[in-house]
Amino acid sequence: MKEKRQPDHARAGGVLMHVSSLWGGYSEGSLGAAAREWIDFLAEGGFRVWQTLPFCLPDDCDSPYKSTGAFSLNPNFIDLPTLAERGLLTAAELEAAREHTPYACEFGRLRRERFALLRRAAKRLTDRRPMERFLETHPQTAAFCRFMALKEANGGREWADWTTDRFDPDALLAWQFTQYECYRQWQEIRAYAREKGVSVVGDLPIYVAYDSSDVWENRNLFQLNGHFRPSAVAGVPPDYFCADGQLWGNPLYDWDAMKADGYAWWRARMGFVFELFDGVRIDHFRGFESYYSIPAGETTARNGTWIEGPKMDLIRAIRPLCRGKIVIAEDLGVITDGVRELVRESGFLGMRVLQFGFLGDENSPHLPHNYPEACVAYTGTHDNNTLLGYVWDLDPAARARLLAYCGYEGEDWDRSYPAILRTMFQSHAGLFVLPVQDLLLYGNDTRLNVPGRSEGNWSYRLTKEQLKTVDTGRFRAWNRMYGRS
Repeated sequence: MKEKRQPDHARAGGVLMHVSSLWGGYSEGSLGAAAREWIDFLAEGGFRVWQTLPFCLPDDCDSPYKSTGAFSLNPNFIDLPTLAERGLLTAAELEAAREHTPYACEFGRLRRERFALLRRAAKRLTDRRPMERFLETHPQTAAFCRFMALKEANGGREWADWTTDRFDPDALLAWQFTQYECYRQWQEIRAYAREKGVSVVGDLPIYVAYDSSDVWENRNLFQLNGHFRPSAVAGVPPDYFCADGQLWGNPLYDWDAMKADGYAWWRARMGFVFELFDGVRIDHFRGFESYYSIPAGETTARNGTWIEGPKMDLIRAIRPLCRGKIVIAEDLGVITDGVRELVRESGFLGMRVLQFGFLGDENSPHLPHNYPEACVAYTGTHDNNTLLGYVWDLDPAARARLLAYCGYEGEDWDRSYPAILRTMFQSHAGLFVLPVQDLLLYGNDTRLNVPGRSEGNWSYRLTKEQLKTVDTGRFRAWNRMYGRS
């Protein structure tokens, strides 16, 4: 018996930008005045959706897709001026935390200084009852805090190498405070977005890091050997992005063990996500149909094997939590008929990316004339080049095909971008999302991520002055004209 689809969501336009890319004065975007100004900008431009990247604590390469806690929040998102207003930071501390450059996240400085500053703020908190109630109702986040305190007590080593279960109470308090405060500030921002008619779509990485509270607490749910080390790890085979494939290194789930308790961990995870967001993009959705298993110890992703995943069994378990939400199934990469059927049967929205449309012929699913209503269309994702960089890098034949497709007949192809964007607004896709770099028409020097590269990613930021150069009237007109506002 076929599963029923969830109703298609109304047409809308949106912008993809992570919180870290906001302006604000303190080394990384935060949940303060700039976030509200950003929402005002979206509403003024007729955009109804703000799509972000994962909110969890990023890894040592600053990626939010390999976190030490699926139920964590990034302490760097905490707005420092808000803490100062509450008397938790001094004016001198606030001044000392000011950024050196507004154009990139200062990740190195943040690692050296930010958590120590937040630790001081935590000790000044007088009424801890709201924080304690939050931790009582969020046990997985509470476990993450304990994990991080223990990790500090064990010299930062992986949990399998820990030698002590004693930790500094101040370290635990600091993590508890940062998780609660980030959650509290974000709920205020999300309420403001609702007032402005803007929905926020988050992002859920399919995997977690080995050295995470999730694996530490739930070892039976992962494919580990007798020494509690991964027996196989995640990745993807060679593709458009990387000739050797991508060796992510995340431990793989033991889907049989997860099924035995009704996928309780996944249901809890989806519940947490929907406390934060009005919708979610499920990263690497195809891993639910079949996942790429790479033997532990391999140095590239070339020698992996596709293994059948939980498919609709998992979807049925989490779908009650998804009702009334925007759920995007990231179905990019090596896609089979089985994956297409799973996306269709789930009722979730698949993804279409313009930059992939000109790799094949006129039947490419990524060309706008082939977009179904039940999909989310992008000029590019956080893993792609910017639109400007993409067009510049195209060979002349492919560029000519793109421009002809979008109806641009001018001789100066560098003026073609409005025609390209308008083509996407016109498309049949229910939701069209463009990265903020494409809103600004910036080049590949503002690219957020290059898959397979371990350094130099995730640091892009924009300034308030740059955002003021955007013609919001044009986008408001397009959103209204094509039924997206």
